[in-house]
Amino acid sequence: MSNTLIDRLIGKAIEHGTLQITYHDGATSNCGTSHPEYPDVAIRLTDGKVIRDIALDPKLGVGEAYMDGRIVIERGGIMELIELVRRNAPWEAKGSFGRPALHRRALKRMAFIKDSFNNPFKSKDNVAHHYDIGNDLYKLMLDEEHMQYSCGYWSQEDMTLGEAQEAKLAHIAAKLMLEPGNHVLDIGCGWGGMAIFLARRADVRVTGITLSEEQLVLARERAEAAGVADKVTFELVDYRDLAARGDTFDRIVSVGMFEHVGVPQYETFFRACKRMLTGDGVMLLHTIGRFGSPVAAEAFTRKYIFPGGYIPALSQMMETSQSVRLMATDVEVLRVHYAKTLREWYARCMEHRDAIIAMFDERFFRMWTFYLAGAVSTFEWGGLCNFQVQYCRNRYTLPMTRAYIEEAERKLLSR
Repeated sequence: MSNTLIDRLIGKAIEHGTLQITYHDGATSNCGTSHPEYPDVAIRLTDGKVIRDIALDPKLGVGEAYMDGRIVIERGGIMELIELVRRNAPWEAKGSFGRPALHRRALKRMAFIKDSFNNPFKSKDNVAHHYDIGNDLYKLMLDEEHMQYSCGYWSQEDMTLGEAQEAKLAHIAAKLMLEPGNHVLDIGCGWGGMAIFLARRADVRVTGITLSEEQLVLARERAEAAGVADKVTFELVDYRDLAARGDTFDRIVSVGMFEHVGVPQYETFFRACKRMLTGDGVMLLHTIGRFGSPVAAEAFTRKYIFPGGYIPALSQMMETSQSVRLMATDVEVLRVHYAKTLREWYARCMEHRDAIIAMFDERFFRMWTFYLAGAVSTFEWGGLCNFQVQYCRNRYTLPMTRAYIEEAERKLLSR
């Protein structure tokens, strides 16, 4: 394929900042104009097939070529390359980059429909694909204090990653309006950070559920080490099975799990939550969301990172939760909080590059950092954000104003 195809696909999208491309035959092209706020990047394509792969599906093509070492970055890094392209086409300005070829879009749609039917067995396999790759990787990447694999809450500019994650835990806990002795369900409990925080700071009992065997083992170890094993229980169980068991809870919290539910299961999810929530209970759902209308997951993410994953639009969440009479009582949109969190994770992965390569290999490291860099760009310049939606079954359960949230946060963080 002609080198000019890359110029049409990428070159015209770059106005600020510069991209120099060296092709496999030695030819070069230069895109954009230097700008102090935009990166200057140089890449080299090692074979002619890279152009074809990018033309068929730009995001998947770039990702796989970078993973395989067929795109070599000679100035800057993968973070700078993705930022350069995405920042020149921000979502607010109706910018977009990288629509796949027509037949690839059709295949993407069919794959999305197939993957979205997450029955309990498939859900466990999908979770294992991402979370059972080993706790050691996540220990290197995440905050040491709480091991939170979700968006921090950057209430102050100069916070550390650990402080931002603790602020997030307190922010969510405050919205639950906890009372001593409450029994809290944590759906998708990860490595136990939320459950441990609630047990220690709010004097409540917590049941955390996960589908990851690796997470389960470490969560139990961390609860024991924190001295709250008598207040916290972790189980390897699907939320659907837990609801069918008839268990009920005063509060329900779910952070970073809804992205794995799948659209056909949304009503099932909310119906199960309503069934498990007491009549005067409160639920807080924290999820990655999108500003725009619903679209299928990107091929790279679906193939390598989160099989079966899907980022919801707020309209989808509202429609399905309302259909089961769960009342949305508070909605907060966090815009660039996740971008700051992801940049911290990316920096830690770069710092521990040799250790991660030793755990896996060079290709995995490139795949993982491409995923993190791409995620940063979608929160800084693309259409992603985070939603925190509070639900209850009784409109009179919560105070008339939001003042109680800030007051509860201060108390939780001072303990």
